[in-house]
Amino acid sequence: METAGGGVEDVYGEDRATEDQLITPWAFSVASGYALLRDPRHNKGLAFSEAERDAHYLRGLLPPAMASQELQEKKLMHNLRQYTVPLHRYIAMMDLQERNERLFYKLLIDNVEELLPVVYTPVVGEACQKYGSIYRRPQGLYISLKDKGKILEVLKNWPERSIQVIVVTDGERILGLGDLGCQGMGIPVGKLSLYTALGGVRPSACLPITIDVGTNNETLLNDEFYIGLKQKRVKGEEYHELLEEFMTAVKQNYGEKVLIQFEDFANHNAFDLLAKYCKSHLVFNDDIQGTASVVLAGLLAALKVVGGTLADHTYLFLGAGEAGTGIADLIALEMSKHTETPLEECRKKIWLVDSKGLIVASRKESLQHFKQPWAHEHEPLTTLLEAVQSIKPTVLIGTSGVGRTFTKEVVEAMAANNEKPVIFSLSNPTSHSECTAEEAYTWTQGRAVFASGSPFDAVEYEGKLYVPGQSNNAYIFPGFGLGVVISGAIRVHDDMLLAASEALAEQVTEENYAKGLIFPPFTNIRRISARIAAKVAAKAYDLGLASRLPRPDDLVKYAESCMYTPVYRNYR
Repeated sequence: METAGGGVEDVYGEDRATEDQLITPWAFSVASGYALLRDPRHNKGLAFSEAERDAHYLRGLLPPAMASQELQEKKLMHNLRQYTVPLHRYIAMMDLQERNERLFYKLLIDNVEELLPVVYTPVVGEACQKYGSIYRRPQGLYISLKDKGKILEVLKNWPERSIQVIVVTDGERILGLGDLGCQGMGIPVGKLSLYTALGGVRPSACLPITIDVGTNNETLLNDEFYIGLKQKRVKGEEYHELLEEFMTAVKQNYGEKVLIQFEDFANHNAFDLLAKYCKSHLVFNDDIQGTASVVLAGLLAALKVVGGTLADHTYLFLGAGEAGTGIADLIALEMSKHTETPLEECRKKIWLVDSKGLIVASRKESLQHFKQPWAHEHEPLTTLLEAVQSIKPTVLIGTSGVGRTFTKEVVEAMAANNEKPVIFSLSNPTSHSECTAEEAYTWTQGRAVFASGSPFDAVEYEGKLYVPGQSNNAYIFPGFGLGVVISGAIRVHDDMLLAASEALAEQVTEENYAKGLIFPPFTNIRRISARIAAKVAAKAYDLGLASRLPRPDDLVKYAESCMYTPVYRNYR
């Protein structure tokens, strides 16, 4: 049996999908022609050749016409564009994924800028809200309180054994939408489809998991179509016991080198779980670390436009949750690394505003532990506008989850203090963005260096076209995950996140800067992911955390060779 990238058995030869080698799918699992058409991994629809139709008992089960994968793609894109309701596009994409896996990924890769907002933010948010109503077939693995004591058995029910990446949520803080309980499954499913499409991790090596511990969302508890446990969320000891059993079972079933990505956990659990398991498991929190890494990349690129180094700027955050403190931590770490200044000194350049106002030393006693490092000496201020006027930041970053909080007064104050104010409104989905691209450019007379979490259209201001950057985690986590997998890393280190940020910032070209872009276009995302993977893998080797030996000579080439390619196979 050949092994693929990461030393995992490659039963179906998917890692060598670019080679035109003949395989017999039913030598493994497919019993007859009819079953073959209902197996999403091997189904090609009308693309089966005459010879394949004869060899695999498909004659008569398909219309006589034959269509190439390209023609199928053209038809599907035409159909998708007919939908006026974004959620209908999402449902159509999910149906395709369950029907023809390779065509789904081919479609997503070739039309990434158009389809990314459908399978990911912002449409995935609405899909999670209505997941009970649009639920058709189960995707991923559901682990609930009913499975306590049996989680290992539940994991063994999943048909794949060679899992490389798990994305897990408990649904308590889905995007900016709050507690969606069991219906949060849309997020792990969406994230993992991006691990494959953008990062090239094999679909069979990905496992989406939702841990259902109840929900505090009254609307869902009273909804007859709700698919989860109809009870209030458990917390404290019972919650942590379930998570402990889950983490132990994952390691027992899949080994040391499976990447576990925590996704959309509430603040109080997210920090605790990351701190608890980062020393014993290969864990990554996209809301804390992924967001931080992509925003840091945006800032490093923005410096080419505004000038100076990270340490020359002053940062003000609105929002001091997972994203805000995670980004602040990574900025301070990168600053400290390049200036060789102690971390505590670097933190003094970064200020945070939460729901009660500026985080200052006099509030330290009442602050949650993750906010305490950011409590500096300053008089108490209650509003963001006062903080902008007093601290005079050069960079304003919104991670509050509250829409329209960067008001005209706040943005104008930023413009008054800075020639080129850097404004990132990162909250998702679009309705929760702190300000729109149009507002940022209009209120700063076109001087702002702007990026947002959800996509905005280009803005024309006084005859000039401004293209807003999208600070999307999808730039980082697929390539980061691929780098971890191909190096066989056993732990995630902060330096690997810094390496990912630097690799992404390096991909922004002069042509992009000329348009005002501080992130490269998504059309090149697989090339970008391969380079991020190479930098992350290199750092894992340098830190002695990589287990795949010997180290490949050319990591970029090696990363590209490990990436799943969704072209159809020829069956003999």
